[in-house]
Amino acid sequence: MGTKAPDLTVAVQDYLKGIYTLESVGERVTTSALAGRMGVSAPSATAMAKRLADLGLVERAPYRGVALTEEGRLGALEVLRHHRLLERYLVDRLGLSLDQVHAEAELLEHALSEELEAKIDAELGFPTHDPHGDPIPDSELRVVAGRDRTLVDLEPGERASVSRVPDGDPELLRYLAELGLVPGSGVEVVSQAPFAGPVTVRTDRGDHAISQELADRIAASS
Repeated sequence: MGTKAPDLTVAVQDYLKGIYTLESVGERVTTSALAGRMGVSAPSATAMAKRLADLGLVERAPYRGVALTEEGRLGALEVLRHHRLLERYLVDRLGLSLDQVHAEAELLEHALSEELEAKIDAELGFPTHDPHGDPIPDSELRVVAGRDRTLVDLEPGERASVSRVPDGDPELLRYLAELGLVPGSGVEVVSQAPFAGPVTVRTDRGDHAISQELADRIAASS
């Protein structure tokens, strides 16, 4: 039996996942950052942060935001494991597209039992990454940190394979699919314009200029 995360309400799980996501990209989890991530008002985010602190799931520091405790981190990783396993199952077994699975997994992740989670994991052959390329926490809620670079890190003329694309925005995912920028596809950086200008990439769909900000959100491995 794997590590057991605490039993938490849906709202608490959603906030823990949001905080973990912000922390994982190196952001300081201020009230404004958390409110923006969760799509709520600053007072709502402040109230939930206080509740999470009372539950021992975060530590609060005045004017510095919140940070997950170990118990909070386990709670976040548990719901992330559910979410990413479900995304993998929906793509691999039910044939849903990348732009469809995030919303469906959001609905199902809170209802997944440990028993069904284990069966899905085994059925899929214990996958390590979801369809968007994000790592799936294992049954012990361990996450293997990725070392992949982003498209911005590639030199002009360098070829790689797309390993991760941004999750959660269906319109963006459809756009990337049209460009041929999906996990597993080949990509070559043709040029990078100076002064934060566009990055031109080559895929099997042709040459495409994308913003540096977007290029920096797409990971690739050689």
